[in-house]
Amino acid sequence: GPGGVAIEVAASGVNFIDVYQREGVYAITTPFVLGMECAGTVFAVGDGVTDVRVGDTVASADAIGSHATRCTAPAAGVVAVPDAIAAETAAAAMLQGMTAQYLLTSTYPVGEGTRLLIHAAAGGVGQLVVQLAKAKGAFVVATVGTAEKERIAAARGADAVIRYDRGGDLAAAVREVSGGGVDVVYDGVGRATFDASLDSLRRRGMLVLFGAASGQVPPFDLQRLNRGGSLFVTRPTLAHYTATPQELRRRAGDVFASIADGTLDVAIGGRYALEDAADAYRALEGRASTGKLLLEPGLPASRPA
Repeated sequence: GPGGVAIEVAASGVNFIDVYQREGVYAITTPFVLGMECAGTVFAVGDGVTDVRVGDTVASADAIGSHATRCTAPAAGVVAVPDAIAAETAAAAMLQGMTAQYLLTSTYPVGEGTRLLIHAAAGGVGQLVVQLAKAKGAFVVATVGTAEKERIAAARGADAVIRYDRGGDLAAAVREVSGGGVDVVYDGVGRATFDASLDSLRRRGMLVLFGAASGQVPPFDLQRLNRGGSLFVTRPTLAHYTATPQELRRRAGDVFASIADGTLDVAIGGRYALEDAADAYRALEGRASTGKLLLEPGLPASRPA
């Protein structure tokens, strides 16, 4: 339609926002096709589109219905993929890469000496946050749930890695390794980690709740923020940090530049055929995955039809 582009999908990202839409946590008109993030080749453009052309390789985090061989997106919601970056890498980097970018540069600007905690540090966003934060000179505390994920977080540069599957007082462990508490917590896990996240903060620290992999956080008494030391809590979402085409392209450009110069390595943790989408979501929701999960239309299904 007018202002839109049609994309031949090379790869589509699997994300928790899709889960929230499916569960009804985020309202969306039904019926709908899952997926919002993809990269591929433009094969048609709508009226009024002048800055995207047929044949361009583009990526988007605003292509609703991207778990398909073809999808559409608003032209204002796509970015050009540099020649040096593969379409699959671009698809893996859009939503999670820009999330890590805005979390560290805008929600709570991280710099030299910032002490931060990132939960699920071996996951898609987690690995990116660790890398970008270390590039900015931060002290990074990471939490993970297995020995393999501990290895991944350490390899990405985390200064301290805590295994929450071993029990014990998580907040006390964070405060010990960080010298009394962190400046900011980036929490995409939600219900299971929220209390420990608050208790890990120093005075006037900020809890950035950007997801709910373990479930939504229930209402809580705001006096806890007073007792904890005049704490801050925010619940951001990517759409509010990419509200204009200019901001979208700036953030995506930063991510692509970090990939190109080697600052950021985007780990693809699994590639699935469209027919195997349910397996991808089981891995994501079961927190059994590391890195980014992709659906790729060109892959054969793992099981006979």
